[in-house]
Amino acid sequence: MDTSSDDENEMQPEYSGPILYYSEAVIDHFMNPRNVGELPENETDGYGLVGDPSCGDQMKLWISVRSGHIDKIAFKSFGCPGAIATSSMLTDLAKGKSIDEARRITDDEVVEALGGIPERKKHCSLLGVMALQAAIRDWESRQSEDKEK
Repeated sequence: MDTSSDDENEMQPEYSGPILYYSEAVIDHFMNPRNVGELPENETDGYGLVGDPSCGDQMKLWISVRSGHIDKIAFKSFGCPGAIATSSMLTDLAKGKSIDEARRITDDEVVEALGGIPERKKHCSLLGVMALQAAIRDWESRQSEDKEK
C-alpha cells in the first residue's frame, strides 16, 4: 500500500544523474526514423559509408545538394536503437542546411536535440556525423571533378 502523499512526491528533487534510459525522442526516432532509405543514383550528389559491419554498426548516407543546400538526405543504419535514432535526428538537423552549416553539425548537437542518450551509447551519435562528413567530402570531390572536365 502506498502511504506517500501527493505533497511528498512533489517535493522530491528531479533526478539529475547520468541518463540511463532512452528519452521519448530517442524512442520516437528509433521507432519512426526519418529519411530512411537511399536516394536514386541520379539524385545522389554525395555518398558516405562509415562503420564496421563486423562489430554491428554501419551507416550509409546519401545527399542531394541544390544551390549549396542539402535538399534531400537519406540513410540506412545498421546498429542499435541509439545508432538509428541519432542517424535519424542527424538527417533532420542537416536537411535544408547549407553545406557549411551541415559540416559544422556535431555529435553533441545530435544528442542534445534528442534530449540526451545513455553515456554508454554516446559513440552511436558519431556514426551519423561521420557519414555526413564523408558524404560532404564526396560531394566536394564530385564538384572538383566536374570543374576539371
